[in-house]
Amino acid sequence: MEFHFYEPSAGHGLRHNPLNSIIAPRPIGWISTRNKEGGFNLAPYSFFNTFHYDPPILGFASTGWKDTAQNAVETGEFVWNLVSEDLGEQMNMTSEPVARGVDEFKLAGLTAIAANKVSAPRVAESRASMECKVVDVIQFRNTRGEQLPGWLVLGEVVGVHIDHDLLKDGVYQTALARPLMRCGGLSDYALLSQEWMVEIHRAPDEALRDSHGS
Repeated sequence: MEFHFYEPSAGHGLRHNPLNSIIAPRPIGWISTRNKEGGFNLAPYSFFNTFHYDPPILGFASTGWKDTAQNAVETGEFVWNLVSEDLGEQMNMTSEPVARGVDEFKLAGLTAIAANKVSAPRVAESRASMECKVVDVIQFRNTRGEQLPGWLVLGEVVGVHIDHDLLKDGVYQTALARPLMRCGGLSDYALLSQEWMVEIHRAPDEALRDSHGS
């Protein structure tokens, strides 16, 4: 095999930065928040994932100090909402740059519904949501120790909502939800469906049995 090698600090030398295409597909962090004045905000983040089992902790990375990060820090709360195939266009609408204070729920024709444990709303049309309380905010640094204009917001999950139709014998059916995932480029997404699922069996980790289930 022949490889294209580059050092990011010197540029990739390609027509499009390949980073987002290589690390793909990625789950979408569709994050809803509430600002100090009580207004709602909703925005998708492709730099998102879960990082800890017990307690469950998930996080999203904001390039630039955007409304979502500011709201989460000021109120200490946010909600993650699942983006399924049928919500793709509306999710895309909430990614548009708008003035602070604009309600993306109304912009995309979505319904803001009260959460159980936090004041931030959740997306009523989303088939799964996780209510979170902020536990840490980390500003990124480079190898020289210089601060970068990017922040990782981590939240502990304090409440979970799951559509009953996505549960079968007590097991969440990932593919049945048909989640959208972010790929590279400006408009590339992947759709997870049952025909793309594969099983690779591995030995259970006794230390994580409570997290994985029996």
